[in-house]
Amino acid sequence: MGQAASVPTDRTRKLEVIDAGFSRTGTLSYSYAFETLLDGPVHHTATQLFNREDAYCKKWNQIYKYRREGNRAQLLNALADAFAGFVGATDVTAIDFIPELMELYPEAKVVLVTRDHTAWWKSFKPVADNAGSKLMGYILMPLPSARWFVDTARGFFEAAEDRTGRECNPLWIEQHNEYVRKIVPKERLLEVELGSGWEPLCRFLGKPIPTEPFPHANEAAARDRFAKRILQKAAIAWTGLFATLGLVSYLAWRLRRPYS
Repeated sequence: MGQAASVPTDRTRKLEVIDAGFSRTGTLSYSYAFETLLDGPVHHTATQLFNREDAYCKKWNQIYKYRREGNRAQLLNALADAFAGFVGATDVTAIDFIPELMELYPEAKVVLVTRDHTAWWKSFKPVADNAGSKLMGYILMPLPSARWFVDTARGFFEAAEDRTGRECNPLWIEQHNEYVRKIVPKERLLEVELGSGWEPLCRFLGKPIPTEPFPHANEAAARDRFAKRILQKAAIAWTGLFATLGLVSYLAWRLRRPYS
């Protein structure tokens, strides 16, 4: 999270792999791994939604609106546009639309990364507690791109509740994994434990094993550093807005004063 976002230069490229692992299952590490193996840009949700241009981030609010309304035709068109040129997809905007992405990209393979649910909940709960808060929405309001994140996060929690049949809970990852196993044909699915390294992934994708170590991104540390930077930017933006408002109010007051 927080690194430069991959931006496709060839929009004719199509998704070759979908990471169906729930958030906090090494999605950032796997996005780096897919980039290495497939030699192309990979869509990692947080990276895209905090680093891309404002219009692209706003587009995801519309995508979740189509999902909420059950407008499947518009949803498929919007997803095809949002993922155009990416060779891989990870994190919440991938797992929320697995059936649609499998339909749009019938050749794409699906990787389900799993981990112990207790360790997962310890990592995920801070995200769940803060991602969709109204206060955070107000804080991010003056920041282009980031200002759309809270509404998108709301869409993620709605989608997760729909596919698991449960509100957010410590077993959400297991309920999600069962959903994936039911909807993805076995011949298209690889299930691996977090930390399994290159070998099963490369065998599944038909790629040689790289000489470099498997990527390991500390997402919790990256999240905390990035959140601090975002809050600092928001504080500066709000300070500037209040200063401008104060200046405008003062000038208006001066103009209204009768000349002595």
